[in-house]
Amino acid sequence: MKRIFVLITSLVIGVAVQAGEPVPRLRLATTTSTLNSGLLDRLNPVFEKQCGCHVDVIAVGTGKALRLGANGDVDVVLVHAPEAEERYLAEGAFVDRRPVMHNDFVIVGPKSDPARLRQQKSAAAALKRLAAVRNAFISRGDDSGTNKKEIALWRQIGINPSGRWYLSVGQGMGATLQIASEKQGYTLTDRGTWLAMKDRLDLEIAFEGDPLLYNPYHVMMVNPQRYPDVQVDLARAYIDFLTGPEGQRIIAEYRLHGEQLFHPDALD
Repeated sequence: MKRIFVLITSLVIGVAVQAGEPVPRLRLATTTSTLNSGLLDRLNPVFEKQCGCHVDVIAVGTGKALRLGANGDVDVVLVHAPEAEERYLAEGAFVDRRPVMHNDFVIVGPKSDPARLRQQKSAAAALKRLAAVRNAFISRGDDSGTNKKEIALWRQIGINPSGRWYLSVGQGMGATLQIASEKQGYTLTDRGTWLAMKDRLDLEIAFEGDPLLYNPYHVMMVNPQRYPDVQVDLARAYIDFLTGPEGQRIIAEYRLHGEQLFHPDALD
């Protein structure tokens, strides 16, 4: 049924285009990781060809992406901050939330690993070690999904990081990684962006593998009952595409440096 819906939508849009009407545009607010990793460059052209439309991507921190949706400035969001997503759902800002994929967070830092994070057995131990030795830590500080995860991890171990060693930069993941590389500090990053950028950075993974670093992504449509100008048909078609067999296959097959960046969740 999902495939049929996309095909019907494509036919309807195709008639409109032939009649000389503007190409329909879907407004997508998403996290910087889906753009920086290159995943959207694989997904969106396939969807655009199917539906005869164009996807306007606004890549920002998850917090801002959710606010754009809640304000009715976009049609659909693809984000990775489950607790915040659920709050907005409860408030009626979004509908049709579905799991799309997951990866994980990793802590990266100087190749010499001066804080000895590679010797730590958990994410909590790694962060406690950083706070104890006060090696430079670069925080995104931008209310993104990654920043929300970082803050939650500090809170879980009862530490409120502050001081000259803790630098909150208010930047996206790519810029934060570059700053960490320049300052030879540590930072928390999603694995997808790390794999896309690691060849340009003087950093290595210092800690990984804790289940607490699990990083799920969901897609949601802005509630059309709240904002009647939402492109409902396009939004539903895009959600069906991301969570359907073709979108999930593209996600599963997308690799950088021989490594899988994201793992599809919708068909499990």
